[in-house]
Amino acid sequence: MITIEQTDNLVNIAVLGEFTIADFKEFEEQSLYKLKSSGTLNLLFDLRAMLGYTVDVAWKEIQFFSREHNHDFSKIAVVTDNQWITWQSLLSRLFVDADIQVFTDYDTAKVWAQA
Repeated sequence: MITIEQTDNLVNIAVLGEFTIADFKEFEEQSLYKLKSSGTLNLLFDLRAMLGYTVDVAWKEIQFFSREHNHDFSKIAVVTDNQWITWQSLLSRLFVDADIQVFTDYDTAKVWAQA
């Protein structure tokens, strides 16, 4: 399950439990809608409550960020204390033009992503 909040140039996504393909499609729809009206976006992924994700989500994420929208995001903040997710986020820098930073503190991540 996910929750999504949008402000001027920020899409704020919190994942609760397992991140499924239906959740990713909801994120994708919201982001594409926001991209049409505001150009580039910043993203804030709060993954502290994520228990895992399905393989199809991983594949869809690669397609979405590296093939289809690798120039559409300015900043991507990832909030997690999971070392595996941290490494995945840092590896994503190879495929996306966005500045990707990993945080353990939500408030710090939000301030950075909104700036």
